[in-house]
Amino acid sequence: MSAHAADVSAANFQKEVIEASRQVPVLVDFWAPWCGPCRSLGPILEKLAAEYQGRFRLAKVNSDENQQLAGQFGVRGIPNVKAVVDGKVVNEFTGALPESAVREFIDALLPSPAEPLRLEAQAARARGEADATRKLLLEAIRLDPKHEQARLDLVDVLLDAGDLAEARRLLDEVVDSAKDRGRIDALAARLALAQGAPAGADEPTLRARCAADPADLEAKLALANLLAVKQDYAGALEHLMEIVRRDRAFGDDIGRKTMLQIFNLLGSGSDLVRNYRGELSRILNR
Repeated sequence: MSAHAADVSAANFQKEVIEASRQVPVLVDFWAPWCGPCRSLGPILEKLAAEYQGRFRLAKVNSDENQQLAGQFGVRGIPNVKAVVDGKVVNEFTGALPESAVREFIDALLPSPAEPLRLEAQAARARGEADATRKLLLEAIRLDPKHEQARLDLVDVLLDAGDLAEARRLLDEVVDSAKDRGRIDALAARLALAQGAPAGADEPTLRARCAADPADLEAKLALANLLAVKQDYAGALEHLMEIVRRDRAFGDDIGRKTMLQIFNLLGSGSDLVRNYRGELSRILNR
């Protein structure tokens, strides 16, 4: 048996499974000597444990000898393989799967090889190194085209750079399959706000127009979009609120609709959202 596989019983389950799973995923194989499918699956699991060289551990539990343990984990048929991560069962399958399916099951548990590059890109971005950030994220995606967070990070970076067409293309590629719906919605809202900012507009000119004519709602909307792109959401919401106060129908209710985009971007836990959502409700219900 591989150095990365072990026979486990109730006596050493805590150490070999629960504690070990805080370091790497542990596959717990509930099996029995009389079980034909177990004899097919067992060698596949042991082969992959050796091949993956410690990226996961295999814990083999004889369910006949450890009936209480099998009952505790809800084993109703064998072979039953449970994936344990950080002390919790996160996935499982029952029956003898082909090697390709077992490999796919394992790969879904493991950190992507692109993750170190993504973390390096985050550090580069924090240092203000935009070009290095973009290159690192592109390399991460090349290594793992399915790495969702690397792709979403790149969309974020493209929005910072004003490359809206490429940001839209990448977002469209993942929008249907992505698991992180909250981040998808936030990026989509940010993209919509960026697309609403007028080309060539500058903040001082727009502020001067608003100061000269408080009823210039086009200038207020343009300024709000520009501030939102710069992530000055408080400033953006204040101008949008003024549009709603002065003319709810302006631009087909664009003031309220743009406020809702910012609410989606910031999330319901934001103090800004709570404050402005309450004020917006009071205005609309007058």
